[in-house]
Order: sequence, then C-alpha cells, then structure tokens
Amino acid sequence: MVRQLEYRDMQEVFRRFEAGEPHPKGELEHTNAFTLLVAVALSAQATDVGVNKATRALWPIADTPEKMLALGEEGLTEHIKTIGLFRQKAKNVIKLSRILVERFDGQVPSSRAALVSLPGVGRKTANVVLNMWWGHPAQAVDTHIFRVGNRSGICPGKDVDVVERAIEDNVPVEYQRHAHHWLILHGRYICVARKPKCGACHIRDLCQFEEKTL
Repeated sequence: MVRQLEYRDMQEVFRRFEAGEPHPKGELEHTNAFTLLVAVALSAQATDVGVNKATRALWPIADTPEKMLALGEEGLTEHIKTIGLFRQKAKNVIKLSRILVERFDGQVPSSRAALVSLPGVGRKTANVVLNMWWGHPAQAVDTHIFRVGNRSGICPGKDVDVVERAIEDNVPVEYQRHAHHWLILHGRYICVARKPKCGACHIRDLCQFEEKTL
C-alpha cells in the first residue's frame, strides 16, 4: 500500500482540485432532500447517467414520500426498471417513504444514524445526502474514491471505512466540504480504472502511482 501523502502535498493536491473546479457538484439530478435520498439509493451498482434517465419522468409525479406511496411499488418499478436491482430498490424506496411519513413527519432526517435506519440506506448514501443537502463535510467513499485514494496516497486504506477516516484526518479542513466530489470526479474522468489518463492529470507530480501512463 502506498504511504499517506504529507500535509504540504495534501494542501497542494486540493488547492489544484479547487482551482480546476471551485464548486464541484454531484451528478445525480434531484429537486429536494427526498429525491436526492432516493436517487442516491437507486445509484447503488448503477451509473448516475442511468439513474437520471430513469428519474426524469419520476420526480414530477413522486417528489415527496406521500406522492411516492401514492404511486406505489408497481408504479415505481415501471419507472426504474432500467436500473440494476430495480425490484429490491423499489421495495426499499416504498418502505423508506412509509417510514419517513410515519416517523419523521414526511421529512428526510439530517442525522447519519436516522438516515441509515431507513431501508436501502447505508453509510455512503447517508454521507452523500448529509454533504450535498446540508453541507456537512461527510465523506462518501465509492469505488472511484477508493481507487484514487489508494493509487495516489491521498487517502489510502484497506477498506472504505479506513479511506473515509483517512480523508477526515488528512484533508485540510478548508477542503473537507468538497473533498469527496473532487475525488469522485477525478476518478470518474481522469484516474479511471483500466487505463488512467495520467498525461491529463494535474496532480501527476504528487501522485505515488508507479504505473503512470502517458
């Protein structure tokens, strides 16, 4: 495993990320906290592009837990059947919608513990919602961040929990809010899985990945 980058290098990495994209945003389309929560839950083992394609017709008719319950599991299934694991995801969305109505007055809760108590919502999904909707510097570690972190030394770790802690402990606090977005975008478009685009990477000189491409 590569070593953790030192503080000065971490400062420079995120200074460059910020210079390149001062206000990074997630790519899942949503209109409120509920649609964001559902979109993130639907994106498990699916692409943001695929989720957005499925939800563009869904949000106008089911953008609250009450409307989602009115649509029902069969109606929801028809909208999301192009997404992987759509049947189980439809069940979970209906269940979490019911819980939001019964236990949270129809509102999406703003604590991690409350969010992960919902069906189909894990720590990563909860962290995305906390970060994107409430501006909390929670770090949602996906496959892109795990790959970038372990290649570069930005946040190395043997599992997602260790990588999440590495981000929290080592990224300068002024960059924490957007850290996971910068890392996701870098992994999605530059530090890709099969053949990373090292020639186009603006942190190439700081990265510890030994098998750099041209």
